[in-house]
Amino acid sequence: MKTNLTPETITRYQRDGFVKIDSFLSAQELETWRTRITAAVTDRNERIPGANDGGGVGDDFYDNVFTQRVNLWRTDNQLKQLVLKEDIGKMAARLEGVDGVRIWHDQALFKGPWANPTAWHLDDPYWSFYSRHATTIWVALDDVTAQNGALYFLPGSHKQARLDNVDLGPNVGDLFKVYPEWKTHEPVCLEMKAGDASFHNGIMPHAAGPNMTPHPRRAFAMIFMPDGSVFNGIRNVMPSKQFESLKKGDVLNDDEFNPLIYPVPQSRSVE
Repeated sequence: MKTNLTPETITRYQRDGFVKIDSFLSAQELETWRTRITAAVTDRNERIPGANDGGGVGDDFYDNVFTQRVNLWRTDNQLKQLVLKEDIGKMAARLEGVDGVRIWHDQALFKGPWANPTAWHLDDPYWSFYSRHATTIWVALDDVTAQNGALYFLPGSHKQARLDNVDLGPNVGDLFKVYPEWKTHEPVCLEMKAGDASFHNGIMPHAAGPNMTPHPRRAFAMIFMPDGSVFNGIRNVMPSKQFESLKKGDVLNDDEFNPLIYPVPQSRSVE
């Protein structure tokens, strides 16, 4: 696993709001991740643990954007060993210039054959905390191209982003009604080889194209929040046990749901 970051990579990430890490996984690691994550997705018939939702949200368009399975680390012990890695958390902390990070959630994002596009959006306004320093690592489990659903970014736009957002729907450009100043920005399409990874800031506007092929485009993402983040009242992917125990302003430091990834506490280590 390629976890070393050069000063140039950190500078580019902080300037643009995203960065690609070529060959993040070795060939052997890629096979392990692909096999384990695909098995975990197949074994889970819920989008979010405990939701009893049959794996979808009941929206014909959104349910054909991708197959989404959230917090697989909480229901698959083998996958837990991949997600709770100090080295990946350290990368997230260094890129964002924070002292420590906790896992917010992971998610498999499998765009099936002929899947719909993912509309332009920001991530952080959906979540249960507000931060300008959250980040997502997005790992390509298959080759990702403009034809099968690559990510698109608007470089540097995270610096002007607010917490205003839109629901993910069939109108790909709805976000530009909220941020008309971005409408003329040129996006970057980030094609990736299987085993590559990208990081993007939580308020970086991004989208993904449709899958115009008869083959799946599989990816796996992990979202990191700065240690010390506080609850904003939004449930998002929280299980009822966690949500019902919180009030706005509480620090999200429950290690059962959001373990500290970096620095690793003395009481926990991941082999």
